[in-house]
Amino acid sequence: MIAIDTLPVKDVIPGFHGRFVHTNHSTLGFWVIDKGSILPAHSHLHEQITEVREGQFQLTFNGETNIYTPGMIAVIPPYVEHSGIALTDCKLLDIFLPVREDYKAL
Repeated sequence: MIAIDTLPVKDVIPGFHGRFVHTNHSTLGFWVIDKGSILPAHSHLHEQITEVREGQFQLTFNGETNIYTPGMIAVIPPYVEHSGIALTDCKLLDIFLPVREDYKAL
């Protein structure tokens, strides 16, 4: 059993506070994001599944910008450039496949 609130918090970029679980095949990132924080445009080899749990997060990928609210999910394929901004304080869950070795090393 893993209690999320007992995991150490890692500040990955300004305003993005994450707690991570790494399995043999995936990484789960539980994020608390400060309003106004910007996710710069980037891409990576991982498929990314993002669920907004609280707040509003604007996400851009595949040439489309959408505002995601609780219960909405985005599926970002590997190597697709994406960016975002927290329109409010947010809580997000990211699932990355395969494991995010860079997050594991934090």
